[in-house]
This record gives sequence, C-alpha cells and structure tokens, in this order.
Amino acid sequence: MVKDIIVFALSSSTDLTDEICGHLGIPRGRISVKHFADGEIIVEPEQSVRGKNVFLVQSTCMPVSETLMEILVALDAFKRASAGEVTVVIPYFGYARQDRKARARQPITAKLVADLLQVAGADRVVTLDLHAPQIQGFFNIPIDDLTAVSMIGQYFRAKHFADEVVIVSPDHGGATRARRLADAMPGTTIAIIDKRRTKPNVAEAVNLIGDVNGKIAIIVDDIVDTGGSLMGGVNMLYDKGATEVYCACSHGILSGDALTRIHDSRIKELVITNSIPLSPEKRKEPKIKQISIGYMLAKTIEAIQNHTPVSELYNLFID
Repeated sequence: MVKDIIVFALSSSTDLTDEICGHLGIPRGRISVKHFADGEIIVEPEQSVRGKNVFLVQSTCMPVSETLMEILVALDAFKRASAGEVTVVIPYFGYARQDRKARARQPITAKLVADLLQVAGADRVVTLDLHAPQIQGFFNIPIDDLTAVSMIGQYFRAKHFADEVVIVSPDHGGATRARRLADAMPGTTIAIIDKRRTKPNVAEAVNLIGDVNGKIAIIVDDIVDTGGSLMGGVNMLYDKGATEVYCACSHGILSGDALTRIHDSRIKELVITNSIPLSPEKRKEPKIKQISIGYMLAKTIEAIQNHTPVSELYNLFID
C-alpha cells in the first residue's frame, strides 16, 4: 500500500483507475465532474487534497477536447486546494500527432497542450508511447513516456510460434519501436513498410523493405485510428508471402469504420492496450485482444512516490 497519495479518475479512465487502485491497495479518490447546460465543465474534488501527492488519470481520447479540458479544470481545482504535487497520468496523449509543422500555417498543437498542462498546475506527466518521443522536450516539467512494447513482447512470446517471426514497422518513423519489440522477442527480424501519407488518416503502402516470405508478420504501431493504412500494410504483407499477420498497437482509437475493416480483414489478431476504453461493440470483436496497462501504471506511481527508477518496471515483463 502506498501512503499519502490520492489517485483520481476523470470521465474517460474510471475502469483503468479502479484497476490501478486495486494494485496499490487504496480506494479511488472521490471527485465530481459535471457539465452545465451549455457544456461548460466543472470539476470538484470531494475530499481534501491539502499537502497530498495527487495522481490524476485521464486519457485524452474522444471527445478529445472535452477530456483535455476536464484535466485542465481539475488541475486548477487541485492547485487552489493546496495539493502537494500533482502528477497527470495520460495513458493516451491526444493531439500528439500535431507535433510539427508539416505544411505552411499548421499549428504545433502538441506543444500547446504541453503548455496548457503546465500553466494549469501539473508538476509531472506520465504517458504511454507518445506518437513522437520528442514531444517530451515540449515540457519543462518531468515527463515519463512509458512503453507497452515489453508487455506486447511478453504476449507474443507466450504464443510460442513455430514459424520464423518478423516484426514489421508500418512506416519509417516506427522503425525504432519495431526494433525494441524484436529485441523483446529473440530470434526475430524486422521489416519496414514504405508508406506515403497523402492527407490525415489516409496513407498508401508503396513498398516493403525486408523479407516476410514464409514468415509470421507482426505489425507494431503506436496508434490504430481508422485502420485504413493498416489494412493496406496487411494486404501487402500477404502479397509478399507472409503466412500470418498479427498487429499490435498501444492505442486503439478505432474511429469510423475501423471495426468493420478489422473484422473483414485477414488479420489474425489486433492486440491493443486499455489506454483507451473500448465500447461494448468493440469488446465483442473476436480479432481484438486487449491487454491491461493497469499494473504497469500502478508500479509507476509507486516508483514516483518512493523515488525509485521508473525504468526498472520493464523487468516485470521478462519471463
């Protein structure tokens, strides 16, 4: 049990927070999130936070702007209630895809969100598999960018595949993530899909760097949103001779027709974490397998509170 901390949940992460609190052996903090008739948000802690180390858990998933605003309002409430230190745990960091100016006159909204969190009163941020790791540099406060790769590696190692396995990055930018998963699964190789993005949520698989012929392929990414570009990559791998194709990602946004695309595809499994809650319909999809980050986040909170290295928690997922 961890003393002198309170773990609160806002609207998008109550189930995940209950799991975290179960591992920590503490009750979830009492907090009220209400909306006025016009949509204005008010967040009120229903217990004292004076001098306490507060952990606030909320994924900024759909509706993204609303869940983000809940965090900002809650931070202001904690600051004005004299909380000791406030750590914001954001399993899925929304707006992370807007991390640079890709074209003229585009905003860098990930930097704006970082500024908003700091001004509102965050003392530390914990997140999972940022879309672009350099977003850590947008913060002037400590930030722990965790990764689910070790958990995903443990999941696939337990399958004891008979055929050779190749880890596939869906684009050039994800090659480092693919290499980390390959390191977690000894004996695997990597391949990279050469992808051209024409506009947001639209990408075309152009070529494949590497060999998947006669092998089991595992595509690993940070986000699956509409699933359109993922399906293009899956079809390419089968065309190049892959015997089976699995997919894994940290954040299953699954917008629009994603569920239908996954169901109708040749994917064997799509492994996602519970950084974003699944709707009942998505939970029923047999191809979607969800693994929990609750234990990892609980151990992260323990490490922060006890001033021990966060990096050591990945040893928990070594067989």
